Amino acid sequence: MNDMTQSIEAALRARIHQEMADSLDEELELELDDERLDALVKDAPDRSGRPSIDRRVYFRELLRLQTELVKLQDWVQHEKKKVVVLFEGRDSAGKGGVIKRITQRLNPRVCRVAALPAPNERERTQWYFQRYAAHLPAGGEIVLFDRSWYNRAGVERVMGFCSEEQYQEFFQSVPEFERMLIRSDIILLKYWFSITDEEQEFRFNIRIHDPLKQWKLSPMDVEARTRWELYTKAKETMLERTHLPDSPWWIVDAVDKKRARLNCMSHLLSQIPYQDVAHQPVVLPARVRNPDYLRGPVPAEMYVPAVF
Repeated sequence: MNDMTQSIEAALRARIHQEMADSLDEELELELDDERLDALVKDAPDRSGRPSIDRRVYFRELLRLQTELVKLQDWVQHEKKKVVVLFEGRDSAGKGGVIKRITQRLNPRVCRVAALPAPNERERTQWYFQRYAAHLPAGGEIVLFDRSWYNRAGVERVMGFCSEEQYQEFFQSVPEFERMLIRSDIILLKYWFSITDEEQEFRFNIRIHDPLKQWKLSPMDVEARTRWELYTKAKETMLERTHLPDSPWWIVDAVDKKRARLNCMSHLLSQIPYQDVAHQPVVLPARVRNPDYLRGPVPAEMYVPAVF
């Protein structure tokens, strides 16, 4: 191997290394964001009672689990499976952080997030489950619900957005609705993210002081702080009446956000019998060059200014 060949290979390795490093930047940005938020509240107490998970262990396991999620995605697409995962919990419980890590390496055409706003006037006159059913997956798709039809058993109940009759009707209907989903070959998983009163107060204070996160703190969230016990009672009733043999609830201890992410992702993977999917090797074809083609110049004013 001559010096020129070694130089070319070294340059190629450097480019590959840079590409791999770039793919990790998004997760590092999210991690730095977490640290920035924690720094906003000085002298914060130890909320979990345990030392934080080692950063190297966290990243190693996160990337391992994300690799398995890519395999799951391939299997779902290949087998035309339908997967629905519900993420429920109190405001600031960490649902969004887990969803971000799950979807981070996946194809958004295969795995998408359904985060529905408050129903409009027309939707309030529909069958309650109708607007959620519109977001259910077709074959080869995964849908993650960032809050779901269980809004009726939680926020709608506590904030008085539904009547007692509608509330009781929900509990009559939801078992059969979920059985219908399962009979249609949908794999259904339901997660409740559990945090303490003290932890929610801590996270709310972070959002209050952070201009990049204040949009997450809605008037509804603030009002929820005064109704902690009502939400607790609603949660307990919901779990008691909808923890069903064919669609059980799984509780995620979410006080430690990093452990919650890893535990939820690991459990999700354990609940679906996915397998490796064999792929035909991809061969990049040779670039076809047309001697008659002449690329025209791009006007300088069309370029984005190179500020950085």
